Parts: sequence; structure tokens; C-alpha cells
Amino acid sequence: MSLAELIAQADERALAVGGLACLDRCVPLLGGDDEVLRPLWSSLADGAEGETWGECLEQARAKLPALFEEPDEDRAVALARTMLATAPAIPAGPAVREWADACSLASLRIHRLLEVMAPADDADAIDSRREGRTDGMSPLVAAELRRQIAVLELLAVTGPGGLRQVLAVSTEGRRVLRAVVSRRARGRS
Repeated sequence: MSLAELIAQADERALAVGGLACLDRCVPLLGGDDEVLRPLWSSLADGAEGETWGECLEQARAKLPALFEEPDEDRAVALARTMLATAPAIPAGPAVREWADACSLASLRIHRLLEVMAPADDADAIDSRREGRTDGMSPLVAAELRRQIAVLELLAVTGPGGLRQVLAVSTEGRRVLRAVVSRRARGRS
């Protein structure tokens, strides 16, 4: 099943987890540590709705750098900031579906922007990748696509108990992106 189909079939909780997982993997771009989104993960484990999620979201926003775009900020960082800025105050309804879909796209675009060896014609192909057309895809984007699919499949199979496995998938992706960001920073120095 394609990522687009999995997102379309996901329930609100799976969408909230999927969106948070995408954001979590991109936290290295925002200068956040591995624990900055932990309260949001905990609130989802507890079945967060309303106040708990909203409070945790505000705490995460306060701990990360300002949400405004800085003049010299690159596109990948701006996309990560947008994922955090647009997170819904309540992880339910049409807002969470829209946010999860936007996070999926943004995360794939971020990985595409950070990919050194990506084909030149691949820049606008993200939508087709989510629909299952993966031929010639760059390695970093392919890995992120697999992670997004794995997250939604785990939640579909395991239900609420799959959150620990989802967090492990997300943590692995965050480590990969942190290494890419670090290598990129060394290359700019």
C-alpha cells in the first residue's frame, strides 16, 4: 500500500503519531535535543486530547528556537519550523489530517533538500513518491519514505501498543538526519 493510501485510511491517533514522528525526525534542523518532543509522545501514549497535547505542544515550541523565519535560513529549516508552527492544538478532526499530510510532505522534501546525491529532476517528485512511484529515488528520501510507511503500518497492526515501536523508528531516523545535518555543517565551515 502506498504512503498516500495509508494516510488516507489512518485514524486521528495514527495521523497525530505520524505527523509527530515526521517532526521528531526533523528536530535536528531546529537545534533541538532528543528529548524536546518527549512530552508530546507521552501525551499520545496516554490518549491525549485537548489540554494535555496543547500544553505539551506549547512547551516544545518554547524550548525550540523562535518559529519565525530568519533571513539566512535555508528551506529545510523553514520546512521543519513550519511543521512545528502548524501543529494543531487538538490532535483530532480535519486539522490533524491536514497537518499529518503536510508533515509527511515536508519531511520528504527536507530529506530531498539534504540529499547530496539526489537526481536533479527529483525535486518536484515527492507527491509521486508518496503514491508509490519510487524508481530512481535518492537513498535519503527512500529511507524516509520507508520510515513513514513503517510508522503507519505499525499503528494499523498493533494499535495503541505500537507507539514504542514507532518511537524506535523515529529515533533511528532522527539519528540519520542529525548525522546529515552535522556533515552539512562541517562542509559549510
